[in-house]
Amino acid sequence: MSVHDTLRRGLSMAAKNPSIKIILGSSSKARRQILAEMGYEFTIMTADIDEKSIRKEKPEDLVMALAEAKADAIVQKLLIGSNLEKDGPTTLLITADTVVVYQGIIREKPTSEKEAREFIKGYSGSHAGVVGSVMVTNLVTRKRSGGWDSAEVYFHEIPDEVIDDLIDDGVTFRVAGGLMLEHPLTLPFVDAVVGSTDTVMGLSKDLTEKLLLEVL
Repeated sequence: MSVHDTLRRGLSMAAKNPSIKIILGSSSKARRQILAEMGYEFTIMTADIDEKSIRKEKPEDLVMALAEAKADAIVQKLLIGSNLEKDGPTTLLITADTVVVYQGIIREKPTSEKEAREFIKGYSGSHAGVVGSVMVTNLVTRKRSGGWDSAEVYFHEIPDEVIDDLIDDGVTFRVAGGLMLEHPLTLPFVDAVVGSTDTVMGLSKDLTEKLLLEVL
């Protein structure tokens, strides 16, 4: 068994230990699904920050800054609610952020139907990059570790009627770049993913496991 496999086995056993709690600091259904697939039990908290107030030129810097701001906001909520105890169980907080990069421009969640349509039309027959961060904070020791991953998604031509359906569904306004890879309307038009699919969906499994180990 490799060192990596041994560490992953150790983390899996630790995460299932009732003395270790995990909080997912996200309302994303995709992130909830990914973390559940990894075999962890967890609770959910949201940061409710003004993401538009945090600006960085590089997508990697932006997603890291946003994941850290989300973690800070949730820690503050827990402190106010007196839910952090030095001698309590080990609690690990996971926060994350994702942006799409198209032709060198950072794309977050579209704010209008016009913008959503423009986003999706741009991907049609083309490709876009995805940059996603993960931040893990040990709420007892306050040790924190973070990182980012990237992937590239290539698309077939997306018909106008499919774009209309995606906008009518409302999913475009809830995800970075306006396009949810795993959505049944989107998936048939994905040609290839270069990199990790879970990174595109919002939470890199390998990166998350690595960071969880680092803060234990």
